Amino acid sequence: MLDMRRMQVLRAVVTSGSVTAAARNLGYTPSAVSQQMAALEKEAGIGLLERTGRGVRPTEAGRLLTEYATVIGRHVAEAETALAELRAGRTGRVVVRYFATAGATMVAPAVAALRREQPGVQVELRLSDAEDALLEVRERRADVALVVRSRDKVTVDGLRFVHLADDRYVAVLPRGHRLASKPALDLIDLADEPWIGSDQPGACLDPVLDACGSAGFSPDFVVESGDYATAQGFVAAGLGVGLVPAMGLGNRHPEVVVREVRNPEPVRAIYAAVREPAPVQPALHRLLDALRSAATRLTER
Repeated sequence: MLDMRRMQVLRAVVTSGSVTAAARNLGYTPSAVSQQMAALEKEAGIGLLERTGRGVRPTEAGRLLTEYATVIGRHVAEAETALAELRAGRTGRVVVRYFATAGATMVAPAVAALRREQPGVQVELRLSDAEDALLEVRERRADVALVVRSRDKVTVDGLRFVHLADDRYVAVLPRGHRLASKPALDLIDLADEPWIGSDQPGACLDPVLDACGSAGFSPDFVVESGDYATAQGFVAAGLGVGLVPAMGLGNRHPEVVVREVRNPEPVRAIYAAVREPAPVQPALHRLLDALRSAATRLTER
């Protein structure tokens, strides 16, 4: 097998026209260059250089290897440049799994900001169920998953959870409701109301049930809508009231009013799940920074 380093030395000898000149340019001794050429000729099984007075010139085999050494040198330089871009986070590919309400409010602005700053980074996006998304991250089929997670469930083997935002729930009431005139509601104000459910059992519903339990009641769900837009439609029709996370109010129904809730205020925690130990992937770290910035802008509104 031909030694790539020795081929570059051959290229220097052929380009400079002598072993002495090549040694001077490379910072080697002439004897070291001669030894390298002797070893390369042994590997090639054919002579590569022939003497011409005080210099040398390549044989046909020497010219052939010099041409390949030139091509290899160019590719190595290109590879080094590409690696430097990857190390700096200016290129790379990040596979992201996310849930619906995080898409428009957090993922979209984060990816747009990353694309403006680092257009060489490719981001693959797919809407995914939380458990499926976490499995994909653990199995290295995805790099990051955005999930809603209870604070007491952020220790999972093989995963690290990076907190991004606290998404506060607000009350959604029919326009003209008796409580609509209040600027903010105590959660107990809704205790005797019929409720419109918008979340499936799990991490998004748990904060609502826990907060209601702390206020001393269990909500009476008369409709299970399954999503925030549909829930607002039922509320607008006067069938009940509901709690919706602020990130779920992207398309607010014109016939509902939204009020802050307190004592207590339900909150769902949003995390980015990545593999642990964290992969050496600068593009991923840049995306996480962009997600944090997008989350900060959301909470400052």
